Order: sequence, then C-alpha cells, then structure tokens
Amino acid sequence: MTDHEVLRVFCGADGRFGNELGVVLDGPAVATREERQAVAGELGFSETVFVEDAARGVIDIYTPTLRLPFAGHPCVGTAWLLGVPELVTAAGTVSVRRDGDVTWIAARVDWAPARTLREYGSSGEVDALEVPPPGEWIYAWARTDDAVGDSLGIRARGFPGRDDGIDEDEATGAAALLLTAELGRPLVVTQGRGSQIFTRPLEDGLIEVGGRVSR
Repeated sequence: MTDHEVLRVFCGADGRFGNELGVVLDGPAVATREERQAVAGELGFSETVFVEDAARGVIDIYTPTLRLPFAGHPCVGTAWLLGVPELVTAAGTVSVRRDGDVTWIAARVDWAPARTLREYGSSGEVDALEVPPPGEWIYAWARTDDAVGDSLGIRARGFPGRDDGIDEDEATGAAALLLTAELGRPLVVTQGRGSQIFTRPLEDGLIEVGGRVSR
C-alpha cells in the first residue's frame, strides 16, 4: 500500500464527520496516471490527491475511476495539510486563506464538474431520499432555517452516480460551489451525516469554499 495521509474534510462544528480524503505526499513516487488511478481505486476514497510539489502546492486529483482537474474537498484538505498560500491544479491556481479553524479556497465556477442540482421542499424530503441508480451526479438540496449571518442554510446530499463504490458523497465542495453560483449568496451547507461546508461568492466568477479539516 502506498504511504498516504487520511484527512476528514468539512467536519461539523463538533469536529465529527467530514469526507475522508487520501493524500499521497510523495506524488512523484507514483509516476504515471495509470499507477495513480490504480492507487486511488485501491484506497477507495471519493478522492485521492497526489502531491507533485509540496512547496508550490502542485497537486493531482483522482476519484476511484477518473482524474479530476479540480475538486473542492481535496483542495480544502490538501491546503490545510500543506499550509500553502495557493494550490496548482490541472484546472488552474486555487488561492487559499485561513480564518480561525476554517480553511478557504477560491475557485472558478467553470472549473467544477457538472452536477444536477435538484431542489426539494424540505430537509426531511432530502433526508428520506434513496440512493438513485448510477448515471447522473445529483446534488439534492433544500433550504433550511439554519442561517448564519447573511448565509443561507442548506441541507444537502450528494450522489455521484459513477458506480465506483461511492454511492453517496459525505461532503462535496464543487457541488456546493455550483449551488452558490446559482443562488448568488453565501451558504452554510449541512451535508451527509453532519458535515458542514461554507461558501461565499466573490467577484470575477470566483467562489470561496471553506471548512474544517481534521486527521
């Protein structure tokens, strides 16, 4: 097994939950895309990051079955782990900032992979959903009364639909980014069993996505 760190990204306020992330710090030791894809499939996390250059924050992101130019929870988790001011992904350069125990990244909306954003009338309806069949990446969401300041409260669940062993994503930064762009306002998203994602629209098509990270 390749040496790797395991982080929990987008933990709740109590430090629990969060989406697990594998981080291979010695990315060059796993040289080819084929080898990296095999490692990501073996580890079985929703995403695994290979760090090409820790000082510069250069990273490469994989699901168990495909390579991603950008993804939210891998960027937030790796930024926290490396302590760098920016990350360099295949999609572009992601800026990083920290505010207390929350690590924030800023990315462009068009970097996020396509998702079907499906609104429901209540959080109860979202909670009652069965996992849909493979074929479509669905972000099911509903508005809640859990607002924080000017942030809209959201209850969400993410269903990747890739048929790769990840039936439900515990916390999904890219999908929250897309929802923020659609609604045009800051969000506090409670996803999965109790993970928490913060978002904030910026200028020039950028969206900030933030959360707590733990080992």
